[in-house]
Amino acid sequence: MPSVKVLEEKKASVAALSEKIKASTAGVIVSYQGITVDKDTELRTALRKAGIEYKVYKNSITGRACEIAGYGDIKEYLMGMTAIAITTGDEVAPAKILKEYATKIDSFVIKGGFVEGKVVDADTVNALADVPSKPMLVGKLLGTMMSPVQKLASVLQQYAEKQSAGEPAAAAE
Repeated sequence: MPSVKVLEEKKASVAALSEKIKASTAGVIVSYQGITVDKDTELRTALRKAGIEYKVYKNSITGRACEIAGYGDIKEYLMGMTAIAITTGDEVAPAKILKEYATKIDSFVIKGGFVEGKVVDADTVNALADVPSKPMLVGKLLGTMMSPVQKLASVLQQYAEKQSAGEPAAAAE
């Protein structure tokens, strides 16, 4: 039977993690088995630069924290050596970075995650990774919206140039 001190520490860990999960926009559960120290350091650096928290917790702590946060269904992905990546920013960023490493390292596997209040499977996380980033999507949308305006401006400019080129000839007559 664990001591009272150990139980209190675990309760504090669960409470802290559940608050992080509640405040997050998305999270991804991965199996990190077989990753080398160099690759793990590289992965953690990339995630940190993107503002993503990546940490290994005991599966029981992660499961309880997810249950408190409303993601109880995620427990089915908490088997073996798992880590969780949580973000409060771009929902797609953890999926993109982790998918990149999953393709490089055979034993590194995306198990599932959560986004927009729903638990999702590995296929959905991988599909999210293929979605362009929000700034890129906004840029494409603005480019699409600006295209007709730019074409109209070009036509009007050509018409104005044609009209002004014809004026001196008319004045000379």
